[in-house]
Amino acid sequence: MFTGIVQDLGHLRRARPGEVEIDAPSLLANRLEPGASVAVNGVCLTVRSRNGDTFRAELSSETLRRTTFASLLPPSRVNLELPVGVEGVFDGHLVLGHVDAIGRIQALYREEKGWVLIAKVPSSFCRYVVEKGSIAVDGISLTPYDVRENVFRCSIVPETYERTALQDRKSGDPVNLEFDVLAKYVERMIRFVYPD
Repeated sequence: MFTGIVQDLGHLRRARPGEVEIDAPSLLANRLEPGASVAVNGVCLTVRSRNGDTFRAELSSETLRRTTFASLLPPSRVNLELPVGVEGVFDGHLVLGHVDAIGRIQALYREEKGWVLIAKVPSSFCRYVVEKGSIAVDGISLTPYDVRENVFRCSIVPETYERTALQDRKSGDPVNLEFDVLAKYVERMIRFVYPD
């Protein structure tokens, strides 16, 4: 389980069918052993091997289909987060690293002391985007507002912008989206109680 609070930036070294190779900062890399989980741009991956500050993880066909990994090119910077421990402080919101869909940045611009992100959601997922709710964009815990049809806005504070790969993004770029897991469970349970 993750919180959507990015801990550091890594660099994509290589991506090929079935495998991704990431250069991570030493402090984070030293905590990665084979079998460990790590969120890369919001995608929960299992470390297969590590050599120094570089780790490898497998990519299933489902992960490639549902995420931006297929379009990510080296040496792109990627958001990295380790799972939260039982004793850890829970900032952000509950993020599983199970990307639901690929969204698209409509705009990312400076406003006052921060930035504003406008992103488009695939129509079939609009019901999960709630005003002042939670959404993970490339693994970053954000709060949507001004939700209209399949577009939402998020304010980005300087700390988030400077510590994440959002600073590399531009209009038209794809982003990984993970919606609130609690909303998905509630929807599923309601369908069983009140079938169509």
